[in-house]
Amino acid sequence: MKAEIIAVGTELLLGQIPNVNAQIISKALQEIGIDVYYHTCVGDNQDRLSDVFKTSFARSDIIILTGGLGPTKDDLTKETVSNFLNLPLKADEHSLDKIKSFFAHRGKPIAENNYKQTLIPEGASAIENKNGTAPGVLLNNNGKIIVMLPGPPAEMEPMLKEVVIPYLSKMCNATIFSRVLKFYGIGESDLEEKLQDLIAQQTNPTIAPLAKMGEVTVRLTAKAKNRIEAQEIIKPVEDEIIKRIGSFLYGFDDDSIEKIVAQLLFNFNKTISIAESCTGGLTAHKLTNIHGISQRFDRGIVSYSNRAKHELLQVKLDTIRKYGAVSEQTAKEMAKGVRLSSGCDIGVSITGIAGPDGGTHEKPVGLVYIGYSDSKTTYVEQHFFNGSRINIKERSASSALHLVRKMIQGLISD
Repeated sequence: MKAEIIAVGTELLLGQIPNVNAQIISKALQEIGIDVYYHTCVGDNQDRLSDVFKTSFARSDIIILTGGLGPTKDDLTKETVSNFLNLPLKADEHSLDKIKSFFAHRGKPIAENNYKQTLIPEGASAIENKNGTAPGVLLNNNGKIIVMLPGPPAEMEPMLKEVVIPYLSKMCNATIFSRVLKFYGIGESDLEEKLQDLIAQQTNPTIAPLAKMGEVTVRLTAKAKNRIEAQEIIKPVEDEIIKRIGSFLYGFDDDSIEKIVAQLLFNFNKTISIAESCTGGLTAHKLTNIHGISQRFDRGIVSYSNRAKHELLQVKLDTIRKYGAVSEQTAKEMAKGVRLSSGCDIGVSITGIAGPDGGTHEKPVGLVYIGYSDSKTTYVEQHFFNGSRINIKERSASSALHLVRKMIQGLISD
């Protein structure tokens, strides 16, 4: 079955709010084996919405619309669909009783336009909205499934999961399952070159490389009768990919680098402290997003100025004068200094030029040194990152965590 999602709302087109509903719905449909072929966004305009719906009706088996179910004049989703299908709108008694109760409980009169929300196309079923006043609509029109849900995700998502997905799942005998492999230290073009033959021959599962900030992911997606069968289809392809580029693999699916590092710190019984300059505490922030990390993470020091590097981390003033604050030597002393002052097993440091200015020919914007220190070794990586100030900070923080991962796993020898 082919599905299509139509998001209705001018605020979406203006970029005032993100279209998170499409992502939520697509993921839910994937789990029950329904292919989503199109996402469309249209404003609160009846003519344009009618054109979009006409196209969708001709090419898709399932059409899910979100938004435009409110009480105002520009909420036109039900009216537009009903006009296209030539179905009159009729009041749903349960929805009407709920709205009356809603306003009575608050001691307020019902505005006339609120009655509009109780109207649904003839032959349709109302979907109760437990978190708002606008009911959803579920309609089987000669085999075409049309679903209308409210725009706010907090209202839409429970209705989707409690009513729509169970209804649609009865029509499906398949599932779509994805496995995501996450790689660091290899570019998208190099990865695709190493997997070129697999990508060219893909059928089921499909192979989709995707470059993200500082990493590359490969999504393997299989369609099968059930999840177990889909996993069996994916497994040999996954094994072949790992065989070729497994040295760059760091995680799967929802893994984040901070989650992986936290696991390693617990598994190897290591404690860590971090000294940051150009990242301003971003690395510590990422790590402290992990529940329970207080048992492994002792402190984070934002040593932005040279004085802070000297006073808090014992970086020698001569080192800064001779080599500069952004240098391999300073990064080494920062990492060692934060380790010794905290008494931790591992000290990490980051110092660099995040831009947009402040760079020179010898030390351009994007130059970053990341230091690592433990009782046996002190090691520094040099990086050159492109992009905005925020991008450079993000990539620096992630790279620092990847350095910790590689050192703990023994992937780097000094």
